[in-house]
Amino acid sequence: MSLQADHVLIDFFLEMMVGERNAADNTIQSYRRDLESAAAHLRRGKHTLGGASISDIEHYLESLSLDGLAATTIARHLSALKQFFRFLNTESLREDNPTLNIETPKTRKPLPKSLEGFEVDRMLSTALAEAQQADRAAEANSKTDEKPPRRDAPLTAWRLYTQLEVLYATGLRVSELVSLPKTAANAKGPFIMVRGKGNKERLVPLTPQAKTAMTTYLQRLAAYQTTMGRDGKSLFLFPASSKTGHMTRQNFAVDLKQLAQRAGIKNTVSPHIMRHAFASHLLQNGADLRALQTLLGHSDISTTQIYTHIQTDHLRETLEALHPMAQQSGRIEPETEN
Repeated sequence: MSLQADHVLIDFFLEMMVGERNAADNTIQSYRRDLESAAAHLRRGKHTLGGASISDIEHYLESLSLDGLAATTIARHLSALKQFFRFLNTESLREDNPTLNIETPKTRKPLPKSLEGFEVDRMLSTALAEAQQADRAAEANSKTDEKPPRRDAPLTAWRLYTQLEVLYATGLRVSELVSLPKTAANAKGPFIMVRGKGNKERLVPLTPQAKTAMTTYLQRLAAYQTTMGRDGKSLFLFPASSKTGHMTRQNFAVDLKQLAQRAGIKNTVSPHIMRHAFASHLLQNGADLRALQTLLGHSDISTTQIYTHIQTDHLRETLEALHPMAQQSGRIEPETEN
């Protein structure tokens, strides 16, 4: 197969991507760059891309690694090559696929986003202030002939504050939070039972603030249901007129995002980020991974180990702040002979 044939095969492959898969222009340009890069590398060794062997492809990927490219970039190059050779094999332009048994480089998962402690405090303070303000507004309206603009205002505000307190106190998954049974608020002692993934149950500790918030919220829920003539027989702590009978994950995510904006948090906040904040702040304050694994409901410790960077960073900061050698300035350098 000639060197010129590589360009023909690449064009043939890209035409298929456009015609059959409706690939976007950016995708086509990315494939072209990656395939032409591979062809140029092989050409320097007097090989062609169309006739490349498994060894040729492996040496090319090794060269990318030696050039300092990230694993994600190398994985992208390999993905283009895999699709290219699969196309050649499908079109009977090659009898084999040299990339078939080449494994994609393992890429490091991005570290989870989190929040600073003061940002969580600001959100909690804002949510509590809004709930208390809703109570005062409802009380003021009850003493006049005017009807309150929203009868559910105190309930909605206390629900959001309660959800935030419980989420930060427990690190629950959002699906676990919104589906909490009403009995969770009446649990004796500092623990509640949570049903997580795989229908597995685990005990999760509650802070006094979270328990108080749940009690207050239930009072507002009962008052609202009485006012609206509803039976209050729902088994869920956060009932709603949804298919599941409880508040949806999506609605809570919207409420949380809007609260963060009102609290002046610049970064996007989601239930998942709050879960990471719970885990991060626990580790920063001395919790170990095994305890965190239990609290988060991870079946495998490897899932929890994404947080090990937090422990490492915390140890480094502690060392720099407290180690006497790290605090010395102007250390005497060893003398050198003239």
